Amino acid sequence: MIDYEGLTKRVLSLTKGEHDQVSLMATVVCEVHWADNRFDWTGFYRVVGPNLLKIGPYQGSHGCLTIPFSRGVCGAAARTGKIQIVSDVSEFSDHIACSASTQSELVIPVRDKDKNLIAVFDMDSNTINAFDEYDANQISNLLVEVFK
Repeated sequence: MIDYEGLTKRVLSLTKGEHDQVSLMATVVCEVHWADNRFDWTGFYRVVGPNLLKIGPYQGSHGCLTIPFSRGVCGAAARTGKIQIVSDVSEFSDHIACSASTQSELVIPVRDKDKNLIAVFDMDSNTINAFDEYDANQISNLLVEVFK
């Protein structure tokens, strides 16, 4: 289990005074990815145009370069503005398989201080049912603090 309190303190200390979104994303990705061995792939997909996400900073094997809001788990998070917890990606009819090892996924919409959607934060695991509401809430709270 992740020490979310310690993770949050570490990330906020590392990002204090930083305003560049890509730098913030890179730091969050690194710290979250290495905080728990459940994470097989961890990264941001940035909003780069109307209904379009492009890969941002990430840790793990390759990711998809672009994802439209109309496709996949990341697209659903961007389109709806709601956290997506997928316990088994084989049961998500529109899952985009960027990596064959992905079994479960947690995707959180990321907003800036003005509440504009700037990205989604995607966490993949090579085990089924790796993520729950507690993980979603803790990571979401961390992202709110970093990008406010």
